[in-house]
Amino acid sequence: MFIDNVELTISSGKGGAGCVSFWTEKFVIKGGPDGGDGGKGGSIFFKVDNNTDTLSALRGRNIIKAENGRPGEGRKCYGRKGKDATITVPPGTQVIDAETNEVLMDLLKEGEKIKFLEGGKGGLGNLHFKSSTNQRPTYAQPGLAGVTKHVRLEMKMIADVGLVGFPNVGKSTLISTLSNARPQVANYEFTTLTPKLGVVMVGEFDSFMMADIPGIIEGASDGRGLGLEFLRHIERTKTLLFLIDATNYREMKYQYEILHQEVERYSSELANRNHAVVITKIDALTIEETNRLTEEFLNDISLKPNKGFSKYAANMEYVSYAYDRNEWDDYKDDEPSFVLPISSVGKFNTEALRYALSDFSKAEKKREKETE
Repeated sequence: MFIDNVELTISSGKGGAGCVSFWTEKFVIKGGPDGGDGGKGGSIFFKVDNNTDTLSALRGRNIIKAENGRPGEGRKCYGRKGKDATITVPPGTQVIDAETNEVLMDLLKEGEKIKFLEGGKGGLGNLHFKSSTNQRPTYAQPGLAGVTKHVRLEMKMIADVGLVGFPNVGKSTLISTLSNARPQVANYEFTTLTPKLGVVMVGEFDSFMMADIPGIIEGASDGRGLGLEFLRHIERTKTLLFLIDATNYREMKYQYEILHQEVERYSSELANRNHAVVITKIDALTIEETNRLTEEFLNDISLKPNKGFSKYAANMEYVSYAYDRNEWDDYKDDEPSFVLPISSVGKFNTEALRYALSDFSKAEKKREKETE
């Protein structure tokens, strides 16, 4: 089962109490106090693991507690430290305070292990309280209590390209064509109920990650359907790919504007992220119809060819526009980096899309490094 949101009560262990003890061995005249310290309570750690792709392992575990430290013993014996508790989560998980909604941790890097709650300190035994004026201390410190937090874990997928579109526009078919992902594909809306990740190979050594986000409907940013559940997963994607259905009863301009609107309402930062557009299901149309609709779409969204934005390839039968990689400095964030008609079923332009997305994601990574 796909679980991407769980609430937990997490507690570190309590420190063990110090011991009150006196050395009373036969023939030992000056034994004195010998109570040992209590052991430290166990701590809570979060560990990021790429082999974990959901939070389903935490489903039903309402409380996670580290072990308490053991109390000290006589003969200056220290109590054993409590065992730590490690919570394994997938990359992209946020730890949020359930009471204040403050983001406490953002876990992104594979293999990192971060201490979240410190275990309670063990109490000192009466050995530490002996002095010339107090040669028989009859008290020791109790261990300090652990820390308890009520948190919410939210997983947000990390991908280079996130697919955004209305239901049944061909997102699942596209990701199954380009990558190793195998989502359910059917001719009805909302076949994809959970986000899917796929690795898209470009040649033998290059690759990028693509995320198939379930269909967004009008009003998704207000919580219609599972809108907020879906939109959460495109927050981490570096670039967005808008899928526009050429055969849908909704006009192409309307699809593009509503998708932009829902993304912007959810997050203005996300709306400013670089994006591209593909026009899907062109196998149901003739080349002439596809080219006419593409040109009309470009005119409707006031996107005109310019210095950097021009025809993708002169010898292609379908009208396609893209920013030339040499003119990338002229690229504007509010414009798509390319507009490309495709058919995932007929595999028209899918290879061109693979390399265009690769160039697009590489350019975006380069821009990120330059702005760091």
